[in-house]
Amino acid sequence: FTAILGKLLTTPAVETVFFRTLLAFIGLLIYMAIKKKKFDVDNKGALEILLVGVSVSAHWILFFAAAKVANVSIALAGMSTATLWTAILEPIMLKRKPKPLDFFFGFLIIIGLYVIFKFEFNHALGLTMAIFSAGLSAFFSIRNYKLIRRYNHITITVLEMLGACIITALFFPFYKIYFAEGNVLQLTPTSQDWIWLLILSQVCTVYAFTHSTEIMKRLEAFTVNLTINLEPIYGIILAYFIFGDSEKMSSGFYLGGLIILLSVFSYPILEKKLRRFNN
Repeated sequence: FTAILGKLLTTPAVETVFFRTLLAFIGLLIYMAIKKKKFDVDNKGALEILLVGVSVSAHWILFFAAAKVANVSIALAGMSTATLWTAILEPIMLKRKPKPLDFFFGFLIIIGLYVIFKFEFNHALGLTMAIFSAGLSAFFSIRNYKLIRRYNHITITVLEMLGACIITALFFPFYKIYFAEGNVLQLTPTSQDWIWLLILSQVCTVYAFTHSTEIMKRLEAFTVNLTINLEPIYGIILAYFIFGDSEKMSSGFYLGGLIILLSVFSYPILEKKLRRFNN
């Protein structure tokens, strides 16, 4: 629902991320107070987690901007490259041997993207934004994979939301001068926007983001991002029913999307067979 909510909101991408992270931070603090949970992190760890919030903020700004510049389907197609980004970044950041299978499926995803670009070049800016957004998503997923081994998932999410909120607020002056429409910040959401923001912050962030971080205790970042790539399937279907013809794409888009999704579904099957063969 994230991309759909981003499209429904009248607030621009940067302001949306500011409100999303602020409301999520407040919601998590209330949750911690009710459950009587404490921060289990030292100053060095807190700073480390806060800095991860920078990549979270940039990821969401680019993602929402992609949905507004192009449409929901394009934004979700670009996010499918998170698997490829993870295959590239995971061996570097975790200092482990690259897996040839990861790069093979990463190559298939590039083919799918090439097909989409070829047929949807008028959406090139939105797709490029979404691809870089996916790269940032892969980056902080891998960082969270490391952090979850040292700190509680609630603590991680609270501090990342705070870091994302602070960095977004610090970006406001630069954004206002060079990017904001009419050089004005839109910090007064409509009553309808507040409803979407509450759903976005509490359901799609407090619940989903927190649990996706906690899941990394048991699954690798590549596997988590692989499952996140299912989002285009139900996201594009929902977007078509909600927004109608504005989400209707060319046959080339669906061909490219199909290549990407087949890659996503094939990966766990082949990996399992390869593991059995090696054993």
